[in-house]
Amino acid sequence: MAVEDKKISYRIYIIATIIFMLALAIAIKLTNIQWVEGDYYRKLAKDRTVKNFVLPANKGNIYSADGSLLATSIPNYEIRFDAVAPKAEAFDKNVKSLADSLSLLLSKPSYFYLNELRKARANKNRYYLIARDLSYTEFMKIKGFPLFKLGPFKGGIIVEQETVREHPIGEIAERTIGYERKNPNGMPDGKGIEWAYRKYLNGKDGKVLKQKIAKGQWKPISDANQIDPQDGYDVISTIDVYIQDIAHHALLKQLELYQADHGCVVVMETKTGKIKAISNLGRHDDRSYFETTNYAYTESHEPGSTFKLVDLMILLEDKKIDTSTVFNTYGGIIKYSGKSVRDSHEGGYGKISLARGFEVSSNTVMVQAVYNNYKNNPSQFVNHINSFGLNKKLGLEFKGEGKPFIPQPSDKNWSNLSLPWMAFGYGVSVTPLQTLTFYNAVANNGEMVKPQIVSEIKQWDTSIKKYDKVVMNPKICSKETILKLKAVLQNVVKKGTGKGLYSKDFSMAGKTGTAQVNYAKNGGSEKYYASSFVGYFPAESPKYSCIVVVHKPSTINNNYYGADVAGPVFKRIAQKIFTDAPSTNEIKNIDRKIQKQEKEYDAFYTKSQKQQPSKIPNVKGMSGMDAVALFGNLGMKVKIIGIGKVKKQSIQAGEPLEKNTTITLELS
Repeated sequence: MAVEDKKISYRIYIIATIIFMLALAIAIKLTNIQWVEGDYYRKLAKDRTVKNFVLPANKGNIYSADGSLLATSIPNYEIRFDAVAPKAEAFDKNVKSLADSLSLLLSKPSYFYLNELRKARANKNRYYLIARDLSYTEFMKIKGFPLFKLGPFKGGIIVEQETVREHPIGEIAERTIGYERKNPNGMPDGKGIEWAYRKYLNGKDGKVLKQKIAKGQWKPISDANQIDPQDGYDVISTIDVYIQDIAHHALLKQLELYQADHGCVVVMETKTGKIKAISNLGRHDDRSYFETTNYAYTESHEPGSTFKLVDLMILLEDKKIDTSTVFNTYGGIIKYSGKSVRDSHEGGYGKISLARGFEVSSNTVMVQAVYNNYKNNPSQFVNHINSFGLNKKLGLEFKGEGKPFIPQPSDKNWSNLSLPWMAFGYGVSVTPLQTLTFYNAVANNGEMVKPQIVSEIKQWDTSIKKYDKVVMNPKICSKETILKLKAVLQNVVKKGTGKGLYSKDFSMAGKTGTAQVNYAKNGGSEKYYASSFVGYFPAESPKYSCIVVVHKPSTINNNYYGADVAGPVFKRIAQKIFTDAPSTNEIKNIDRKIQKQEKEYDAFYTKSQKQQPSKIPNVKGMSGMDAVALFGNLGMKVKIIGIGKVKKQSIQAGEPLEKNTTITLELS
């Protein structure tokens, strides 16, 4: 018995010791939590019950110069279904009606949705997709459907919203409008206006502190903790939707006609540099065209004959020769260091002047003119090019600008061929927008202005920032040189390579260009042509300058030249603007008074006052608009009910007429 008692006592001691050790461990842990790890757990508890929520700012809109909406943010909705949430009675009662409603909205058979909803219920699917990419109007409709109108906890509807950027005018100028997004690495990235002006468009997100309550819901703790979002500003672009539409479709038509790889067109306001239209179209695998790359800004390539205007300006400015200087084209072929320079016209042009050589785009004439006058001092020629800014980027706000290349005599790669090749647009590289900027300076009487795509930043009706004209070079050459350049550019269209574009109804001036591209790759197997036309209109008083470049047009019919491929786009734009734009003729001295007219008007006014009726006239059966005008002239106020002719008048005919009284006219 004593042994048995000892065993029991021993067990009690062991249990008591274990309990004591557990109590001690708990006490130590509680002390540790309270004094050592307390801050961590208090923070963890707070993070799980209280946290900051972002209040997203509304992104600003992008507008055209005429106020048309180019880019805006709209809500986009995705609807899912928690098939477990509704009670059995509610689900069975409403599921058929819900399927019918979804069928009407989403254009699928009612039985399809009925089967899918029942399947989701059977599989206890808590996140079944109903529809995505819904508009706000569609979301509001679906929210009121049977079962869903009971809400998320009783009806199972799950609504997920995101804001998407929409372009109301479609794909036109889409590449210039651009985008902002995150790349696959999660880093912010973008293009165009959206990216370049994101600091204005995006605004600043706000935040609010919320506490978790029942059923996973959160409520704000206090208004004092809330930081309201600051909405983004609106960006006003220089784009003219009317001109943009013309340019886009003119380019698209020509790309499709010549099955070209890609092309671009830019229309710029001569005096200000404001870009009124810019279209960049590339061919997709299915042979359709869409905006992919901003070729006008990013693609730097050999320009070919459009570069010859640079030659002519330098030659005239340095007074090396005049436009009347005669050159022998030597049968259309001349050689430099064993390499041939050829004219596109077989057999050459015989002996012609420098001006005529430019008009017909003779390579042999332009190369001789440059080489003969600068072969002993090529730096003089190249320094002129540098002074025009063609060796530097334009430096617009957009990223990705193509890098120009102008060979320098100090370069290790400079050779005996560098100078003659530069003379007809090879061995150099510029972007279409750089070429246009140079030609625009000629149209603008020597003042070179920087291209501009955004004119203003606004918050509602308040101007935040305005972008004024930037003059890059106030005078690129003398007035005398400008006049000569304008004359030959106009003659290119009248009787030169662009004569097929000439129209007596509207004047244009410009230069054709046809350049071989990739001629040095793989022994020339990748060679193709880039056809271009650059100039301005009207020729006498330029308002717009324009460049068109088409890459890799079909050579099947051997009409890949700039005048045939790019020229018609230029002409179409000029033609549409000339014929469709409203008249802007200015009437001068509109306030000048003519004595005879003033005398006759005074006599008429005096007579009309004497004949003013003293009684209400009968206007029944009269047109409503005529009756309003009549009573308005009598000094009465008129209220209209209905449309058509007068059926009743509230003050009957013959009653005394009192000014400033109101008469009601019922029309039918």
